[in-house]
Amino acid sequence: MGILQEFKTFAVKGNVVDMAVGIIIGAAFGKIVSSLVGDVVLPPIGLLVGGSTFADLALTLKAASGSVPAVTLNYGRFIQTVLDFTILAFAVFLMVKGINTLKREEPAAPPPAPTLSKEEALLTEIRDLLKSRRP
Repeated sequence: MGILQEFKTFAVKGNVVDMAVGIIIGAAFGKIVSSLVGDVVLPPIGLLVGGSTFADLALTLKAASGSVPAVTLNYGRFIQTVLDFTILAFAVFLMVKGINTLKREEPAAPPPAPTLSKEEALLTEIRDLLKSRRP
């Protein structure tokens, strides 16, 4: 089998196609969540913090001098990334939880205990009595 035929067999397998679709949808979903956080959630919070967005929050470690740019610790971007992750993780959790509730099957009822006929019950009682008499 040639290498092209092997690649074709590999590429058209269901798992590879499913994975590619999942990655593409995941990337698009990530952009939606980033927009939600950056454009909807953070501006009101930034307004409460002091009129700036989180991305603007930074600590200047060394001021700019001449053509050398300032050295800053951009903790605002980190806060925004953590918020992005938290909202994305929560959204994925809700999605997985919803899918699991759709998949959930009712547990099968246990089979009813077999009822013994009068003869079987009597024989069982005799057997138990004989067992108890043995030393």
